[in-house]
Amino acid sequence: MRPGWRGAVRGNVLVLGVVSLLTDVSSEMIYPLLPVFISGLVPVSLAAIYVGLMEGVAESVSSLLKVFSGRLSDAIGKRKLLAAVGYGISSLSRPCMALAAAGWHVVGLRFVDRVGKGIRTAPRDALISDSVDAEVRGLAFGFHRAMDNAGAVLGSASSLLVLWGFLGYALWNVKTELPTVEEMSALRWLFGLAIVPGLFATWALVAKVREIAPSRAEMPSGGEAQQSRLPRRFYAFLGIVTLFTLGNSSDLFLLFYGKTRFQLSLLMMVLVWVALHISKVSFSVPGGMLSDRLGRRAVIVAGWVIYTAVYIGMAVVRREWTFWALIIVYGAYYGLTEGAEKALVADYVKSEQRGRAYGLYHGAVGIAALPASLVFGVFWAKLGPAIAFGIGASLAGLAAVLLMLLLASRRQGGEPGPLWKAEG
Repeated sequence: MRPGWRGAVRGNVLVLGVVSLLTDVSSEMIYPLLPVFISGLVPVSLAAIYVGLMEGVAESVSSLLKVFSGRLSDAIGKRKLLAAVGYGISSLSRPCMALAAAGWHVVGLRFVDRVGKGIRTAPRDALISDSVDAEVRGLAFGFHRAMDNAGAVLGSASSLLVLWGFLGYALWNVKTELPTVEEMSALRWLFGLAIVPGLFATWALVAKVREIAPSRAEMPSGGEAQQSRLPRRFYAFLGIVTLFTLGNSSDLFLLFYGKTRFQLSLLMMVLVWVALHISKVSFSVPGGMLSDRLGRRAVIVAGWVIYTAVYIGMAVVRREWTFWALIIVYGAYYGLTEGAEKALVADYVKSEQRGRAYGLYHGAVGIAALPASLVFGVFWAKLGPAIAFGIGASLAGLAAVLLMLLLASRRQGGEPGPLWKAEG
C-alpha cells in the first residue's frame, strides 16, 4: 500500500467511511424506490411533481441547516457532537416511511431525514479535512465517497433480498407504472428494516470517532478569525458550483425515466441503482487521487463535461442498453467531482473556517437544488423529459466553461505545480 494511502485512510477517515457505508445501506434500501412508492400513493400524473417537490424542498432546507451547523461547529469546536445528532435523526426518521399513507407523508419524512443530513454534513467534512494532510486530502475524500457509494450498492442488494422474500419471481415481471398491492406491502416492510444499519452507523460514530477541535493557532486574539472573510476565490468557485447545481436535478428522475420509458420492473430499477453506485465506487478513489496530482479544478471540469454529455444522451436515448451505458458513464462524473470539490473547499480556507466554508458550500448547492429538482419536475410534466434533460445539460455545460476560464486565468499567472498547492 502506497504511503498516500497510509496517510489518508486511517483513524477518523476510516471510521467515518464505515459510518457513511452503513448509513447509505439504510438510505439506499429506501431512496431509489421512493418514486415507485409515491406513484402508489398519488395520481400517476402528479408523481413527477411530488418527486421534484420532495427532493427540492428537503435538500434546500437541509442545506440551510448545513450553513448553520458549519458555523456552530467552528464556534463551539465540536464537530463530532453535531455529526452524531444528525446521523441519529436520519436513522430514526427514515424507516418511518413504512407507515406513510399519503404522498405528503413521504415528503414530510424525507424532509426530517434531510434535516439530519443538514446538521451532520458540514461538521463531518470539516472533521475529515482536519484529520489528514493537504497532500492526501483528495484521496481521503475520495475514499469516503467510495465507502458511501459502496453502502449504496449493499443497500440496494439488501433491498433485492427483502423484496425477493416477499414477491418471489414476481420481482422479475415488467409492471405498469403503478405498483401492485403486493409490491406496496413489500416496500413497507423493506423501509421498516432500514432502521438496523442506521442505528449501527450512529453507534460507530459515537463510540469510535475522535473529536478534533478546529485549529486556533492562527486566530487573532478575541476570536476575530471567526468573523474574518473567506477568500474571494472560494466565493467565485461557490458561484460556479451553484450555477452547475441549477442544472443538476435529483438522480431519482433517472430511475423514474427508466421506469416510464422502458417499463423497468422493481428488480431492474434496483439493478440500475446498483450499476450507478458500482461505477461511483470505481471512480471515486482514482478521482480523488487525480485531484491531488493534477489539480482539483481540472478534474472537476472533466466531471462536469461528462455530466453534460450524459444528460444530452438521456434527452435522445431510444434503446434500453444505451440507457444502461449512460448510467454507468454517469458514475464517472461523481467519482471525478465529489471528492475533488470537498477537498478544494478545504484547500481554500484555514482550519478554523472550514465548518463555515463547508456550510456555505453545501448550503449553496442545496438551495439551488430546490429550483433544480422542482423546475425539472415541472418541465418533465409539461414539456417532456427530453427537454428537461436538455435544459439541465445546458446549465451544466455553461458552468464547466466558466470553471475552465477560471482555470485558464490562474494558469496564465504562472501558477506552479498542482493547483491545490496554490489554492490552499
